[in-house]
Amino acid sequence: MARQCVGSGSPWEAAVGYSRAVRVNQQVYVAGTTASDASGRVIGPEDPYAQTVFILRKIEAALKEAGAGLQDVVRTRMYVTRIEDWTLIARAHREFFHDVLPAATMVEVTRLIDPAMRIEIEVDAVIPESGDSP
Repeated sequence: MARQCVGSGSPWEAAVGYSRAVRVNQQVYVAGTTASDASGRVIGPEDPYAQTVFILRKIEAALKEAGAGLQDVVRTRMYVTRIEDWTLIARAHREFFHDVLPAATMVEVTRLIDPAMRIEIEVDAVIPESGDSP
């Protein structure tokens, strides 16, 4: 079993002891990702659309480093602190995944690690082997 760990350099990764993403053979698992930059500053406080876009770009970068792309995503999980924000979050999700159509889950949670964070997203991807087609 081949295993590749991908880090982003976030201070959270070292403090908690996790990887941004892990690739095992053709599967890539991206950890829960929030709208914080490399210094831990929250991007787009109180703006669920901006946070979702920022998060999906971070996820896209992690997937790329693991040899995958957004087109390989088969599942997304979205944890939101205000379910009323679902239309803004869904709009950003659709912009990134309109042709991919992964299985998606959105769940309201009480809070995230920082009160300014409105959403956390994790994804699973499967990289097709050469010659595979959907």
